[in-house]
Amino acid sequence: MGLDDKIRNEAEEAKGKAKEWAGDKTDNPRLEAEGQAEQTESKVKQAGEHVKDAARDAKDAFKG
Repeated sequence: MGLDDKIRNEAEEAKGKAKEWAGDKTDNPRLEAEGQAEQTESKVKQAGEHVKDAARDAKDAFKG
């Protein structure tokens, strides 16, 4: 996973946490749900990138 992808995913997760927190503090369930959804989306992207990294590492191990 490229550094820019990692930064982007972490930023998206942080934004989701902030939205969730703000929704909780203002009793806004829609905003809270949006924040949770953004966090989930970010985590799914991170997991996909980890799978790609692992596949690349495994491929490199068989080459060497």
